[in-house]
Amino acid sequence: MKDLKSISDMNIDKLSSFAPLPIRIMAGVAFIAHGLPKFGDIEGFQGYFASAGIPPELALPIALLEVIGGIALIVGIATRIASILFMVEMIGAIIMVKASTGFAVGGGYELDLLLMSIAISLLISGPGRISIEKDVLKREVFPKIRHNQKKKAIG
Repeated sequence: MKDLKSISDMNIDKLSSFAPLPIRIMAGVAFIAHGLPKFGDIEGFQGYFASAGIPPELALPIALLEVIGGIALIVGIATRIASILFMVEMIGAIIMVKASTGFAVGGGYELDLLLMSIAISLLISGPGRISIEKDVLKREVFPKIRHNQKKKAIG
């Protein structure tokens, strides 16, 4: 019976390594879907930024982040780095633009919170299986801190 439990635990561990995959893909698609239209009217997007009190020079980097970062999430490269950048972007969007509209009222910040939560999950989990980092490079670009590294860092 003990052997059966260890086999079951091993299969759960293997299966859970695939858990970030659908999250990565859907978040990547969402960011790309929001980033691509910004290139169609970058001047209008810059004007929107200016009217919201955000430096209009940030419009292009934000659009690039959403498209390139979205692609990075989908293919699983620099997942933790992209996640940090998306967290910063979502915090900025909530504070600078959407906080006054409310949570789920037209143009509210519920989607931003959801995407930020996904970014936090991917920062914690890493890319998982079926990713360039795990299956091609065989290492993470921005590795997690291992337990023994934490002990050394703490003292």
